[in-house]
Amino acid sequence: MPHPIMFHDDDQGLAELRSIALDFPEAFEKVSWGRPVFCAPKMFAMYGGNVKSTEGMVPYPYSLLVKVDDSDRRALEQDKRFFFPAYMGPFGWLGLDFTAAEVDWDEVTELVDASFRLVAPRKLIKQLDERRLEEP
Repeated sequence: MPHPIMFHDDDQGLAELRSIALDFPEAFEKVSWGRPVFCAPKMFAMYGGNVKSTEGMVPYPYSLLVKVDDSDRRALEQDKRFFFPAYMGPFGWLGLDFTAAEVDWDEVTELVDASFRLVAPRKLIKQLDERRLEEP
């Protein structure tokens, strides 16, 4: 039984996240677990998530999930905008709640870039770096 769709195209921050994520080399979007995920070919970003609590699942429908480097994890975990997502958290992922404060899209771009670099093949990272060198 497939997951129900858990987003709308006009959800807060989704259009902006799509624009950022789909700008990476060979990035594409698909729906997994009822949510938009961005892959190249492995997943490097996801829109929306949940947190497990003693009362059950707490939804964070307007959020970004990214893989984070261990060296960045402690600092990000101190920031109240970030959360430990159910299922993904134990595999190095954190969530950024888009409703916790005004979204800094430059920060989102940096988080997505870092996540991409942790999961993408070397050839795609090389393409990204070459493209960034060519930009004014």
